[in-house]
Amino acid sequence: MEHIENRTFDEINVGDTATLVRTLTEHDIKLFAVMSGDINPAHVDHEYAMSSRFREVIGHGMWSGALISTVLGTEFPGPGTIYLGQDLRFRRPVKVGDTITIKVTAKEKDVKGRVVMDTECINQDGEVVVSGTAEVIAPKEKVRRPKIELPDVRFDGKDVRFREVMARVKARNLAPIPTAIVYPADAESLRSIAAAAEQGAIVPILIGSKSVIDEMAQAGGVDVSAFEIVPAENPAQALAEAIRLAREGRAEGIMKGGVSTEELIVQAFSATRGLRTERRMSHVYAMDVPTYPKPLFISDSMINIAPGLSEKREICQNAIDFARGLGIPAPKVALLAAAKTIHPKMHATIDAATLCKMAERGQIVGGILDGPLTFDDAVSLKKAERIGISSAVAGQADILIAPDLEAGNMIAKQLEQLADALSAGVVLGARVPIALTGREDDRHSWVASAALVQLVAHMYRRAAAGVPG
Repeated sequence: MEHIENRTFDEINVGDTATLVRTLTEHDIKLFAVMSGDINPAHVDHEYAMSSRFREVIGHGMWSGALISTVLGTEFPGPGTIYLGQDLRFRRPVKVGDTITIKVTAKEKDVKGRVVMDTECINQDGEVVVSGTAEVIAPKEKVRRPKIELPDVRFDGKDVRFREVMARVKARNLAPIPTAIVYPADAESLRSIAAAAEQGAIVPILIGSKSVIDEMAQAGGVDVSAFEIVPAENPAQALAEAIRLAREGRAEGIMKGGVSTEELIVQAFSATRGLRTERRMSHVYAMDVPTYPKPLFISDSMINIAPGLSEKREICQNAIDFARGLGIPAPKVALLAAAKTIHPKMHATIDAATLCKMAERGQIVGGILDGPLTFDDAVSLKKAERIGISSAVAGQADILIAPDLEAGNMIAKQLEQLADALSAGVVLGARVPIALTGREDDRHSWVASAALVQLVAHMYRRAAAGVPG
């Protein structure tokens, strides 16, 4: 057990110091704003901050001041200290990502137990951002107490998490992908498409009624003049045009607009006029779950209704290749079932065990498989350890392979609705990646799905050129 321990007045010498190091995050800013009620737009409004003097969000000045109090109350002098006064001078802004060293130095002592402290906050470049002095009454008696663990505090931070995810995608410096948008027929979809283009993920090719597109663009305040529009009078015609463009190589991705998922999948599966390859098509959800420490991929929840063993093998391989393309060298794959042991009447447990053996024999490559595993065994390391599951996958899965479409769909939707997960999805195994977006999806899902289309299209480009990875 960790403890905190003070330094008494008699133990303090002039010149003694203590330090604390913290990095400012957007979460810190939001937490401080909630606690203090300080919603100055310089701290919490990204749009306003871009036009301000500092051109970006900055931390509250008293965030640094609070950290000085942390040092005084917990380390030097520590528990039992009485804080009498503090003067502060704010010299430079503290920005998100800055690492601040809080330094407290004993400057003077008097016979009444008072200590004057020099206080400084210094950023990672060695610049003083806050300076001042504090006056305290140092404790006379020694105190050593167990360190109290504070609870995690979480916010509805979708905007923050979305920006972080998109920043990681942008860091790859990939070219935008020409992408056919199948029958966009509402203002919000067009706004989302424009946002995806602005992010540099796609070059939209709008396929639909030009009059409807123009009307909805005007209603939504969207400028579509830079986008190519391919005329189509109805969703079926738009879908046929999108598939034609993909077969001809003019579109390297497809995103669904006002056409049904079932119709799109049926046409894409066509052996003669569709987008089939030697690989089986399957859908993968990529999810950012605030309570899980890394991205989570779920397959298949949209296409393969009741896959058999051979179909599950291809679903696994598609998901593994996808995760590897996103930078996970050996993704951990949990094969889900309702039990972690094999039951002859539960086909999911038998399939899971068989898939593991297939991986051992090289029939599935590139990932680490384990199963059958229940959902909680797959994502909770504490649970897996408590019940004695020793596995490289249990409690730390990257990929969840659902036993059927219904189970996969329910897992993904529950994480979206109850765990506030950010989600995006893409169909793999076709000639081009396909995003099953629609008017029911918010802008985050549209833009993130466009980013997946971009990433997968570049994976396909590298594969066609024989470039590994």
